Amino acid sequence: MEERKEQYLFGMHPVLEAVKSGRKFDKVLLKKGLEGEQFRELLGLLTEKGINFQFVPPERLNRAVRGAHQGVIACISQIDYVSIEDMVNNALAATGNPVIIILDGVSDVRNLGAIARSLECAGGNGIIVPAKGGAAINADAVKASAGALMRLDTCRVPNLKVAAYYLKQSGFKLIAATEKAESLMYDTDLTGPCAIIMGSEDKGISRSMLELADDKVRIPMSGNISSLNVSVAASVMIYECVRQRLGK
Repeated sequence: MEERKEQYLFGMHPVLEAVKSGRKFDKVLLKKGLEGEQFRELLGLLTEKGINFQFVPPERLNRAVRGAHQGVIACISQIDYVSIEDMVNNALAATGNPVIIILDGVSDVRNLGAIARSLECAGGNGIIVPAKGGAAINADAVKASAGALMRLDTCRVPNLKVAAYYLKQSGFKLIAATEKAESLMYDTDLTGPCAIIMGSEDKGISRSMLELADDKVRIPMSGNISSLNVSVAASVMIYECVRQRLGK
């Protein structure tokens, strides 16, 4: 594991009590084969609160910390997450035309950090990430963002589709950035409240999220390489929003 020791909380009882108290974690590592009443209680709480957890062999836990971890290690969150409701309220209170980024499976922490940095520089309003299947917002991600993740509202949700529906009901237009789109980004109105969906590095945007998008747009490409790095593509999309808002 890459996380440093001081970012951990470990031991069955300390982790269980921390989860009960509302402490935020990026993920919880559980030893394969764990049993017992406390374990079942912890597993139920992790599922209920949408905290990412993973079963791993004991060797991985032993490498991570020195001490009686009892088969449970929690990676402490580097940032304070906000709810989707608070993100939307804060964004609409800050500006009449907020921009939010939805990361659908982006798995590289450096890409996540770079996207956050571009969004913050452009005056964007927040990032939505999945509780499972995306990059961890750890110290490396915060560093790659140049601290932007500490300033932006960040929301981690169990289900991106539910978050997308909420954004649509709140007046946001969902824009899917995909090379498979027919329309160029220049031909779509990005001046109102919008949420830009960026897909994973290898598979792009999932079908379920594409189906929810109000518009699908692509960045014009003239070279032999057919796609941009996701952090670069996100930056291009973000600054197209800026350009349209400036009326240029």
